[in-house]
Amino acid sequence: MRTSKTFSILFWVYASRVKNNQANLYVRISLDSRRVNISLKSKVPFDLWDPSTQRVDGNSKQAREANNLISETRTKIFQHYQDLRFQNKKVTADLLKSNFLGEGPRDKTLLDILEYHKQKIEKTLTKGTIRNFGVTEKYVSKFLNEELKTTTIYLNELNYKFINDFANFLFNYWPKGHVNAMSHNTVMKHLQRLRKIVTLAFHLEWVEKDPFIRWKPTFQKKERDFLNLSELIQIEDFNFHNDRLDRVRDLFVFSCYTGISFTDMNDLTKDHVRNGLDGQKWLFTSRNKTKAKVKIPLLDKALEILEKYEDHPMTEISQSLLPVITNVKVNLYLKEVADLCDIKKNLTFHMARHTFATTVTLSNGVPIETVSKLLGHTKIATTQIYARVLEDKLSQDMSELSRKLRNWKPNI
Repeated sequence: MRTSKTFSILFWVYASRVKNNQANLYVRISLDSRRVNISLKSKVPFDLWDPSTQRVDGNSKQAREANNLISETRTKIFQHYQDLRFQNKKVTADLLKSNFLGEGPRDKTLLDILEYHKQKIEKTLTKGTIRNFGVTEKYVSKFLNEELKTTTIYLNELNYKFINDFANFLFNYWPKGHVNAMSHNTVMKHLQRLRKIVTLAFHLEWVEKDPFIRWKPTFQKKERDFLNLSELIQIEDFNFHNDRLDRVRDLFVFSCYTGISFTDMNDLTKDHVRNGLDGQKWLFTSRNKTKAKVKIPLLDKALEILEKYEDHPMTEISQSLLPVITNVKVNLYLKEVADLCDIKKNLTFHMARHTFATTVTLSNGVPIETVSKLLGHTKIATTQIYARVLEDKLSQDMSELSRKLRNWKPNI
């Protein structure tokens, strides 16, 4: 059946899968160069199938039932097509298929797309990214339960108000075990992840309109905090008299001298340490986040820490290069480290990476191109965020300039 140059309904059988003269019956919907096939869960006698009429020849019971099914299916699909056009909705082959199968957008819920997305990313994204999506999904569920007093919501019920209400919920939410309420940028990250999930539903045609179409994230520009040299030395030299804090300090300092992230550090084994082209010990690994290969010549302080844990029970059991601690615990313990060392900054593990980029490398004249390679950045623009001028470096450079100017005598 054709209603225009773009829409057609075709019935066909699987000739290559005929068994005992029985062939599976299918209907094909074609619309705007897009074709979808639907199994009608019915078999017809292959020798009686007439592809020109798309009917089963004869008057047997099986023939009559098959031909009735074909007529009913044709009418049903065409009716869906007419209904959608009458409602001024965008008609697609996939939408007609979902409507025919009773899987229209009204039947799909937010939890459906959350589950679909979870299965989609489990083998394609890094553990850290999957974990972040999981946290966002947890907050969506809490919002539905605590604010909307429901466990589900249809995708077509999502709108701009839902987004704003969810944002307000997050802004007023204080995560358990966290020392601070959720920051503005953290809320934006959760909304960005939800937008990716809902936009996927839109592309799957599970929802007619993208509720995020008018939403734009607003990130607050923040200085990337880091430790200066005196603060780093204070943490390095402090005697905690506590094995737990001692281990956390060592992991943090190792990152300060290698630039490696917490997630990447937990994946390290002894096999990642090998001799480099200069015959010295290097760290050969790749970033979980970007898959970029990283080669890091190990500085003396990093080597000291590796030697300390070479035969440590925690590394022997886990076969890891360094003791493994969860991200939540390591950041919690770092608050204790900061208090004991009288560090007034909000000490987090990621600050070690910033310290490596700023205090350890760039401030000591390491070219930004080299730092970018050491950090595993795929774009040097990412590294340029760290290229700030420190006050002590500024003073040092200007003192050197002043000395040169005092000794400078023009040729007369």
